[in-house]
Amino acid sequence: MNVKKDKIMGTLIADKFAAWEREADDRFNTLKANEEELNRIFIEIYGLQDELTPEVEDKDVTVRRADLGREIRSLISYAVGCMFGRYSLEAEGLIYAGGDFDEKFIQINGQYYLRETAEKHPDTNLYSQTSNPYYSVDSDNIIPICDDEYFEDDILERFINFLRKVYGVETLEENLTFIADALGGKGTPREAIRNYFLNGFYKDHCKIYQKRPIYWLFDSGKKNAFKALMYLHRYSRDQLAKLRTDYVHEQQERYRAQLTHIAESLNIASGAERVRLTKQQNKLTEQLNEISVFEEKVHHLADMQIEIDLDDGVKRNYELFADVLAKIS
Repeated sequence: MNVKKDKIMGTLIADKFAAWEREADDRFNTLKANEEELNRIFIEIYGLQDELTPEVEDKDVTVRRADLGREIRSLISYAVGCMFGRYSLEAEGLIYAGGDFDEKFIQINGQYYLRETAEKHPDTNLYSQTSNPYYSVDSDNIIPICDDEYFEDDILERFINFLRKVYGVETLEENLTFIADALGGKGTPREAIRNYFLNGFYKDHCKIYQKRPIYWLFDSGKKNAFKALMYLHRYSRDQLAKLRTDYVHEQQERYRAQLTHIAESLNIASGAERVRLTKQQNKLTEQLNEISVFEEKVHHLADMQIEIDLDDGVKRNYELFADVLAKIS
C-alpha cells in the first residue's frame, strides 16, 4: 500500500481487497498447479498410476485464499497495534515490543510520534495542523472502549482517525460501510464497528495469540460499564492509578450526570418518551453499580503498584490482575 499516495488521493478499502483477492487467487492457483504437477511426476516415476491421482484438494494447498472477514479483522488488529506503537504507518515491521519507549517515540504538541519520522520532519507546526499526515501513538497506553461517545480518544475515534490517515478523508464513509458490512454488524457503520470492539475484538485477539494476549482488556463486567485496552509491553507500575483517576472516575461522573439529567426529564415526560427514558435510566443505573464495584477492585490493585516481569510470560502476569481483566476463554 502506498500510504503517501492514499493520503492525497483517497482510497477505497474495497479496491484494496479486490486487488489482494486477485493476487491471493493467483498465488493459490499457481501453487496448486505446481503441487499437482509434482504429484504427476512422482506418480509416473514410481508407477503409481493405478493407486494415486495427482489432484490436490483446495484445503490441502499451503497458501490461503483471501477471506474478507479475516482480512478486515486483521486490518483492525494492525490499526490497534499502530495506536499503541507496536506498529507504525511510517515504518515497516515490529516497532516497539518493550524497552525504552522514548527511544522509539517523541512527544510533540502533547502527542507521541515515531522518532525516526519526527527527526526527518522537524517542523512541529506540521504536527498540530488538522491535515497532520502522521499518526500519533496513544500517550498513556490506555484506550477506552465505550458503548457510547464518552471519550474523545476512545478506540472507535482512534480507528476512524487511522482510516483517515491511511485511506483519505474522501473515502472515509464508504470505507466505514465496507468494514461494517464485512463484520456483519447491525445499525450504522459506526455502531457496528463500535459493537465489534465491545464484543468481538478481544475474543479474536486472544484466539490469534492462542490465549496469550499482548493487549489486555480491563473489563468491569457484562453491562459494559467500563472497558479499556492496554498494551502489555508498555505497562508501568502506575498504570492502574492512571486508569482509575483519568478514566474510571471520569466514566462514573458521566453516568451520574446522565442519570441526573434523565431524572429531571422524567418529571415532564410521558408516553413513549417516558418509556424510553426509564429504559435508559435502568441501563445507566446498572452500569453505575457495575463500575463502582470495578473501581474498588482497581483501587486495591493500583495501591499495590505491581511490577511485572515480561520474562514471566503472559499467563502468569495476567493472573496478577485477574480481578479487573476480561476472562480468557
